[in-house]
Amino acid sequence: MLNISHNQLNKKISLDNYKSGKDIFNKDYYKLFNKFLLAAAIILLIILFLPWTQNITGQGLVTTLKPNQRPQTIQSQIPGRIEEWFVQEGDFVQEGDTILRISEIKSEYFDDKLVERTNDQIQAKSSSVIAYESKVNALNRQISALKEEQKLKLEQTRNKLMQSQLKVKSDSIDLEAAKTNLKIAETQFNRIQTLQEEGLKAMKDVEEKRLKLQENQAKLISQENKYLASKNEVINARIELSRTNAAFADKISKAQSDMFTAQSSGFDTKAQVTKLENAYTNYKKRNSLLYVTAPQSGYINKALTGGIGITFKEGEKLVGIMPAKYDLAVETYVKPIDLPLLHVGEKVRVQFDGWPAIVFSGWPNVSYGTYGAKVVAIENFISTNGKYRVLLAPDETDHNWPEAIRVGSGARTIALLEDVPIWFELWRQINSFPPNYYQPEGSKESDSKKSKK
Repeated sequence: MLNISHNQLNKKISLDNYKSGKDIFNKDYYKLFNKFLLAAAIILLIILFLPWTQNITGQGLVTTLKPNQRPQTIQSQIPGRIEEWFVQEGDFVQEGDTILRISEIKSEYFDDKLVERTNDQIQAKSSSVIAYESKVNALNRQISALKEEQKLKLEQTRNKLMQSQLKVKSDSIDLEAAKTNLKIAETQFNRIQTLQEEGLKAMKDVEEKRLKLQENQAKLISQENKYLASKNEVINARIELSRTNAAFADKISKAQSDMFTAQSSGFDTKAQVTKLENAYTNYKKRNSLLYVTAPQSGYINKALTGGIGITFKEGEKLVGIMPAKYDLAVETYVKPIDLPLLHVGEKVRVQFDGWPAIVFSGWPNVSYGTYGAKVVAIENFISTNGKYRVLLAPDETDHNWPEAIRVGSGARTIALLEDVPIWFELWRQINSFPPNYYQPEGSKESDSKKSKK
């Protein structure tokens, strides 16, 4: 039975001739199960060659596409004290609606008529500017008159000098004539005196010639005095010309100095007017800031600084507001190793918190509860969480995003990459390899063109 001897019975006696032997040896054990295993193995083998979309998953938040549509806080540009609230949390406000009224806490702005008094100062200083301009015009006219008078006076003095020079010339001619007459008179006297000594002329003729000689001598001396007086008149005329020129130059310089002083004072007053106008504009603008208004239409979220009589600094957050109109987007974060795999315009699937979904990350077409998105921006600098921020916008070719989604809710993103066989993806996951690096079709074409060049 146990075939432990050398005489084996199973070789001499066939058990198939017996009924129990037929039932045992001819029975097929686990036939259906074996067929099932074979079919499962074939199906699994086929599945391994099915396409699988590589992907990058990430966690993110719902935000807005444009920066001006995101929740914001309202601040005051000036420090102040809260006096009155005009809204409550949850209210809808239009752009420019008053949210609260504040009052000044700086002593230099306590005056309620500060703007009016500054305007009065501007008008007074403007009048001073006009007065200085009138003074400058008057001094300009005075300078013009002095220059004209100087011109005439100098011309008169030059004429007088010319007359004196002509008189000197005339007197010099008369002096030469007097010298000639004196010489003639001396010659005649000497000749008459010689003739008288020879007895040819009478003493009377000699006396006449002596008298005539003395007259010519007197005329010569008188003419010399006139000539010297004429020369003195020329010198006096030149002195008068120089004195007149110096006197008028002094008067004109003094008038010009007064004019420049008036101009300088006028410019200084204009600067003061400009400064006052600047202060006037600043005061008017500051008065308008005593009413804090809504920068855009939206809903009041939360009063960050509540109460009446509370003081705050400039730039301190007072109240939060959510814009009424916004375009939804999702900001997600990816690991640095996955950043080269993402490009602007690529397709992404998004699963929102609160929306039940059946997700097949590798088969996006059979996923349920996910919505289409596309990459619109990729941050170039790493965030504080050690990942890179990617901004996603709704895909117009896919289903619309749920209307009930609010900014700030959570979202899970799946960035779709290259299609590979399932066996390759399993092999990659087992070996912890990154997804295949690839470029979009447009980038591939541009790279090939560059390589050809």
